[in-house]
Amino acid sequence: MKKLINDPLSVVDEMLEGVVLADHRLTLLEGENTVVRKDFQALAAANKVSIISGGGAGHEPAHGGYVGSGMLTAAVAGPVFTSPSVDAVLNAIMTVAGPAGVLLIVKNYTGDRLNFGLAAEIARTFGVKVEMLVVGDDVALNDNGGLVGRRGIAGTVFIHKVAGAAAEAGLSLMEVRAEAQQAAAGLFSMGLGLSACTVPAAGKPGFKMEDNEVEYGLGIHGESGVRRGPIQRADDMVNVLLERIIEQGQLKAGDRVALMVNNLGATPAQELDIVTRQVLLGCAAHGIRVEAAMVGTFLTALEMAGCSISLMRVDDSILARLNAPAGTTAWHGMTVPAVEVSRLSCDKAAEQSATQGAAWPAANAQVFRRVLQSVTQALQRNEEILTELDSVVGDGDIGISLARGARAIDDALDTLALDRPAIALQQISAILRRVLGGTSGPLYAVFVLRAGVALSASTSLTSISAWAEALQAGCDGMVKLGGAGAGDRTMLDALLPAALALRSQEEGQSALHAAAQVVEAALGGAEATRNMMPLRGRSSYIGERALGHVDPGAFAIGVWTNAIASALEE
Repeated sequence: MKKLINDPLSVVDEMLEGVVLADHRLTLLEGENTVVRKDFQALAAANKVSIISGGGAGHEPAHGGYVGSGMLTAAVAGPVFTSPSVDAVLNAIMTVAGPAGVLLIVKNYTGDRLNFGLAAEIARTFGVKVEMLVVGDDVALNDNGGLVGRRGIAGTVFIHKVAGAAAEAGLSLMEVRAEAQQAAAGLFSMGLGLSACTVPAAGKPGFKMEDNEVEYGLGIHGESGVRRGPIQRADDMVNVLLERIIEQGQLKAGDRVALMVNNLGATPAQELDIVTRQVLLGCAAHGIRVEAAMVGTFLTALEMAGCSISLMRVDDSILARLNAPAGTTAWHGMTVPAVEVSRLSCDKAAEQSATQGAAWPAANAQVFRRVLQSVTQALQRNEEILTELDSVVGDGDIGISLARGARAIDDALDTLALDRPAIALQQISAILRRVLGGTSGPLYAVFVLRAGVALSASTSLTSISAWAEALQAGCDGMVKLGGAGAGDRTMLDALLPAALALRSQEEGQSALHAAAQVVEAALGGAEATRNMMPLRGRSSYIGERALGHVDPGAFAIGVWTNAIASALEE
């Protein structure tokens, strides 16, 4: 188990101390793991309802992240995935209660209902006005979850916001509860898990999941879902959740909703945005109007990979509560979705026409096509190998990047001016600078651009010297742009020997013979990088740990020069 913790038994205490230290508006209730607004007394004096929520820890930023103006007055935390004690909840109620009373917002889990419910009963015997609202938004379970009802999951954050805004507006306890109840009645959520999570005190995942499996309809306490299935395209898995939410929520065309796409803990933002895209497209296809949206990390299950989707029916009143100001660390406001993807046209008038250069016979154009296809196929075949090499000494993207560039060249092959190789190389450079990205993108783009421009000045396109000059010009451009040179442990350590080998060939030698010499030099240069200290590029960050490994950029040079030689053999 790898976690940034000190002691598994002090995780919650130290986490809450961090929350409070980071925000001067918050304080901890002495002797309890309860986060409280520092201005709670002023809130009570203003005759405003106090809002309390909470539950087991492990759902951060819930619940302490929602303590502040316009949302919760206090949040009571129990041990990880364990309800707080009755006394902890009672102390929170008695601390923040004012004349207007207290509303408890509880997710529908037995422990939370019992402990918060008993605390409310005891507080009432002391004369405190207390109401409790139980949220059950999880539609994964049939028949509303049987006798216990639906579980409460991430959509509960919407209820915190509605209730908090209503309380901030000065409504009475029963009015605040009524607004929150109305919102909760129209709230429907479902989760998708891609991995299990590890409770710090347990030290091992709560359940086992294979790499090709996902869990549909899981809760927020590390428990398994209601159904396990194979991993699919993101759109297909999202559709399973969305269709279930629409069916169970009886949502129909014309309904207005708010959307939450929630990270269960370990899902990258880019994946959440992919999920959001499909949810919005799916809602549009059903005629459901998404009036407001929020995408991010709102209520987690520790480090579980996956997401949950929540749709809540809204009217103008509920939308106003959602959009009301809130002074908390975890509520960042909602956005208004667009009807369609907005795209700004790109003015390409500044692009210069390619330097023309001479033409060569159709037979040579066919050979050129064969060479390019051989190169692109080789890069795609070696994607995994290149990725593995780069994962050791770099950031693991070179195989993916070069394969992406290769596919783009394949797609554009019929549009290239293969009868004029100087133009074709410049066209390829334009493709690479658009799609390749990363460090290799601009370096390969300038390499091919310089080679194309140099070739355009040649009158004999079939001569070895013309291509040697082009190759050298490409190397010079790469050196100038990137700043690396021989011995710096980069792709140039394979490329520069290859250029030297081609320049040393006598005119009249066959192209195949010359290519074989280039390949030998490139492979030898790449192999030599095993013993070079990295001075440039991502490998330089790991220093001596790169020794013994071939530089992935240099290895790639060997791949595509060998592909050229193979094509010339045909």
